[in-house]
Amino acid sequence: MAFEIPSLAETRELTATDMQTWLPGTSATTRRTAVGVIAYAQAGVEQGLHAHVEYRARNFLPDEQADAEGVERWARGYGLWYLDPAYARGPAIATGSLGAPLDAGTRMQSKAGVIFILQEHLVLGAEGGEALVQAEEPGAAGNLPAGAVLTLLSPVPGVQANLVVGAAGIAGGADTEQLQGLLARVQDRMRNPPKAGHLDDYVTWAKAAHPSVTRAWSTEHEQGVGSVTVRIVCDNEVTPIPTAPVLEAAAAYIDNRRPAGRRSVYVLPPVAEPITYDIRLSPDSAAIRAAVEAELRDLHRREAVPGGTLLLTHIREAISTAPGEHDHQLLAPVANVVTTTGKLAVFGGITWA
Repeated sequence: MAFEIPSLAETRELTATDMQTWLPGTSATTRRTAVGVIAYAQAGVEQGLHAHVEYRARNFLPDEQADAEGVERWARGYGLWYLDPAYARGPAIATGSLGAPLDAGTRMQSKAGVIFILQEHLVLGAEGGEALVQAEEPGAAGNLPAGAVLTLLSPVPGVQANLVVGAAGIAGGADTEQLQGLLARVQDRMRNPPKAGHLDDYVTWAKAAHPSVTRAWSTEHEQGVGSVTVRIVCDNEVTPIPTAPVLEAAAAYIDNRRPAGRRSVYVLPPVAEPITYDIRLSPDSAAIRAAVEAELRDLHRREAVPGGTLLLTHIREAISTAPGEHDHQLLAPVANVVTTTGKLAVFGGITWA
């Protein structure tokens, strides 16, 4: 049974009663007497000590209630720390006069003011040319969708001022890892200590490769005897399916740490299999619909795995957990959601009946 810390009012009452017991004839229940003032002051000291002990207990182990101090202390012991931010990279298409050059190092900016730098020398062809650009500063702000416009900071003869982000988009940018990410990796390290190239090690390495990676799975022999396949997702991004820069970072990180005996390691994205829900709510309101969607998204994050099963009972449970929901009918899906090897059930939206 957990010890419950008394409130300040309860501590004052207990302290005053104790003082009156040992000093018969005195009154310590109010601050109108000298003994009462001492009782109130003593209660404040006791409450501060209780709070300090509670804080230390909360940070004794890196569980869900630990503060930064406790998590960071454990992280340092394991040689872990917050993952550095990552740079966004991707193709940009320039147009202009045939043969016009665009030098590496040319700077341009997005509509939001994020600066990008051309990474390679480009000579325009008849239909322009495509080259790699990278954000000047690391962070998620550098991620841009295909079709976004980048404007040259200085005119370049023969080159149009606006470049267009290529079909792959500019991706891979991520902010410095937050406390929850470091906590999750510390907990993983405690549950799965290094095992000289065990499958669990590949999961640990994948999560440490890039701050966008939130979950990972590893399997053997899927791509041939002796092979290891690692699949990763980025739950905090617009889509959980990782972009090429994230996959490249994970592959490079794992390659530098994997045992030499492994013939081949494949770092792959799962194939998204969107699941569309058909639901009738009672009562029905915009707030309850939003709560149901949040619960279903959380269910996918917790239980959806490549080549796994999302139980129908768990889907119904998630809907019922939504605040405000009293009753519902789940019209689709009507059975467990089963995915084949490499496919991941992702939230595909809700049709409201």
